[in-house]
Amino acid sequence: MLISIFSALESGVIYALMALGVYLSFRILDFPDLTVDGSFVTGGAVAAISIVNGVPPVLATFYALIAGFIAGVFTGILNTKGKINPLLSGILMMIALYSINLRIMGKPNIALLNEPTIFNQIEGFWGSLGIDSALNGLLQAMGAERVPGTWAVLIIMIIITLAIKLLTDYFLKTEVGLALRATGDNEKMIRSLSANTDNLKIIGLGLSNGLVAIAGAFVAQNEGFTDISVGIGMIVIGLASVIIGEALFGTKNIARTTLAVVCGAIIYRIVLTLALEVEFLKTGDTKLITATLVIIALIAPKVISSRKEMTLKKKKRAMLAKREEANNA
Repeated sequence: MLISIFSALESGVIYALMALGVYLSFRILDFPDLTVDGSFVTGGAVAAISIVNGVPPVLATFYALIAGFIAGVFTGILNTKGKINPLLSGILMMIALYSINLRIMGKPNIALLNEPTIFNQIEGFWGSLGIDSALNGLLQAMGAERVPGTWAVLIIMIIITLAIKLLTDYFLKTEVGLALRATGDNEKMIRSLSANTDNLKIIGLGLSNGLVAIAGAFVAQNEGFTDISVGIGMIVIGLASVIIGEALFGTKNIARTTLAVVCGAIIYRIVLTLALEVEFLKTGDTKLITATLVIIALIAPKVISSRKEMTLKKKKRAMLAKREEANNA
């Protein structure tokens, strides 16, 4: 169980980058961008084919970020310049990316097991520091029978994810970031102030899909392969992370919301892992579990708020009844 939860933490921190990308498009821009299912694969495909052809892993991951940004830009152009419905723009780009990704990869999947990746390089350096033995010794002292092989991926990805989260917070507080938020809140108003909402949308969708693509690149390197079908359902996973995080931690300000999104992605992976430990559930039930989690996350806050309203109404009625009794007396 410990190893399963540890793996869930690793993947949750990586997928948090994808959730941040979904947050930018769905919450900041109010744009239902389905490009995510394609750009996630694009990130993995570009990183994998680059590494196989001898490109350093860090540079390959940067290429993935650029490729995802370009995909998002094209979605924005379809919507703003082509005047195509936002939902349809994302669907069209997602379909186009399937063929583009196949072209990039040259085949349906690419293995990276024998190739140098960011995580291989990190683990090689990490092992010389002796941190793994110290942390695992602590776990064993606490009674753990099985311990993780290495903590490198988890700790380094936490640092990278938090750094990108802080950069996102900073960007959304800049002049361009504020204009981007205003575009999502009230496009007509910000346009009346002479802001170019088309360019803002294009930039926002580019950044969103860039984050999704870099998550795809990290996942491919962590898993040791990439496949043309790994992006199926990514938009639902991203939305689940955003909704779960917002429901549990709130959306008081940008910094808190982005942290909620990151935590939501981690909680989603942990809950999914624990759910799959149940005997009657199988790996093929992953999408059903995801849909159920999203439904619960959407309904629960409304049920809680309605109960609070009912409680307040009952209290008001009780107070009014007491006042009437006092007046009659």
